[in-house]
Amino acid sequence: MSTILPLTGNESGAEVMRQIAPDVVAAYPITPQTELMHRFADYVADGKVPTELILVESEHSAMSACVGASAAGARVMTATSSQGMALMWEILYIAAALRLPIVMPLVNRSLSAPINIHCDHSDSMGARDTGWLQLYCENCQEIYDTGIQAMKIAENKDVLLPVMVCYDGFILSHTVERVELLEDHEVKGFIGEHIADHPLLDVDNPVTYGPLDLQDFYFEHKRQEAEAMRNAKPVVLQVAEEYEVLSGRKYGLFEEYFSKDAEYIMVCLGSAAGTAKAAVDELRAAGENVGLLKLRVFRPFPAEELVAALADAKRIAVMDRADGVNSIGGPVFSEIRAALYGRSSAKISNYIYGLGGRDIDIEMMKSVFQDMKDGKYAEEAFYLGVRE
Repeated sequence: MSTILPLTGNESGAEVMRQIAPDVVAAYPITPQTELMHRFADYVADGKVPTELILVESEHSAMSACVGASAAGARVMTATSSQGMALMWEILYIAAALRLPIVMPLVNRSLSAPINIHCDHSDSMGARDTGWLQLYCENCQEIYDTGIQAMKIAENKDVLLPVMVCYDGFILSHTVERVELLEDHEVKGFIGEHIADHPLLDVDNPVTYGPLDLQDFYFEHKRQEAEAMRNAKPVVLQVAEEYEVLSGRKYGLFEEYFSKDAEYIMVCLGSAAGTAKAAVDELRAAGENVGLLKLRVFRPFPAEELVAALADAKRIAVMDRADGVNSIGGPVFSEIRAALYGRSSAKISNYIYGLGGRDIDIEMMKSVFQDMKDGKYAEEAFYLGVRE
């Protein structure tokens, strides 16, 4: 029997950690992630989990400790936000290249400067090519469900890559919603026992982690890492199917919301998808042929599936909560336009929105659909909600 509780996004993330009960968690506080680790630290202090909680002096040290623990054979988790993840930068690449299945909730927050503690996606989007899978959540229920799935995906033998579970700072991390929890034994049965293939501490079968790797083999090793990311896509879908059987909740690479027959389609990810759905509902009720495609899995990028899902669109608006600065549009737009190049006649526009936590409301979302209907188009991004 499931348990229904009012939980914030951070509390949902902490419940995932408690139920998974990883061998090691390395922690350093940063707003708006801090409450997640506070809650989990309580579980450790109260003896509810057997996890070794390592309190470190920085986020760089946190990820370094995670790499060492995972290489030694432990099941490992951590969490961070914004500047904290930026300080981990060097070690993010190492975790992925060493094929270590670390799971990290990333509570999305803008990067300085100026200093801002509220949500945008500049942190995770900056790390999109580090070799980590990236899964994005719309609400607190998805934070819980995605965190559980992330561990099983990461530890799959065809993947063995770290996973970020991304959710919007304050908008989700500090907002209370209804969350349906599985029983502890169901979660443990779902993810299974962690058995490392080549643990560093297996002295009878010695291995080397992180050796010097020059022109002779570096290229081949990076190619293997890229292949593991490609392998992850069917694994994400397989794990989602198994989770649906367990929980009754269905997940995929993306969610199509009235988009199958729509002429005008918006693409977005994260909590803004809920606002976009409300805009779609109002416009549909008024007879407008509009729809939403909510991207859930950004890495591995589901290019072929997106091409098929967007094939019949007349106009597409891609929403980015991170600015490419000197790129032609934001990162989600760049990926989608590249995927559709030569395979779609639809005009594709880009909207940068919500930087630093700037609110986006239903009327603003509706204005994007109106722009598509009016044929408004520019090669570079529109800035939605910015003061001119």
